Amino acid sequence: MTDAVVAPSADVDPRAQVGSGTRVWHLAQVREEATVGRDCIIGRGAYVGPGVRLGDNVKLQNYALVYEPAQLADGVFVGPAAVLTNDEYPRAVTPEGRLKGGDDWTAVGVVVGEGAAIGARAVCVAPVRIGRWALVAAGAVVTKDVPDFALVVGVPARRVGWVGRAGEPLVAKGDGQFVCPRTGSVYTEAGGVLTES
Repeated sequence: MTDAVVAPSADVDPRAQVGSGTRVWHLAQVREEATVGRDCIIGRGAYVGPGVRLGDNVKLQNYALVYEPAQLADGVFVGPAAVLTNDEYPRAVTPEGRLKGGDDWTAVGVVVGEGAAIGARAVCVAPVRIGRWALVAAGAVVTKDVPDFALVVGVPARRVGWVGRAGEPLVAKGDGQFVCPRTGSVYTEAGGVLTES
């Protein structure tokens, strides 16, 4: 953990790897075998489960919960109190009434592509994949894969538009062409897939 800044009240397991320049704030927990990249921010009360993989420049806002075996690529943003789940069929007990342990279920993860953002209090129900540069609106509940650059909202989440790398909704120009109002970058939609031109 050279060059990482860890608040005294944070709990970083000695078996976790935390990259240079990363800041882990008060009451955050980074569990065993987790890998946190360089220059990340792990906000107050955030949770990073065992074996979770975070790329470089990832930002977990306060009280974001990222359960194993989630994988977040470089530049991912997870808003305050957002949750990435890991159990398709959650139960506290087995059918026989015994408290479930680690051998009684199989963890499934959420995979988040480069630059994607998950809004405050959104829930991503594993197993789902959030595409590159996609934007999940605050409070959305994601139950299906989200395409690259998609803007999804609601419960359950549905695509209502496209966003560019800047995160702003793209403007349709006709013939499957979209433009970012901030950067001027052009994107092309074909068959429900958006690509950078």
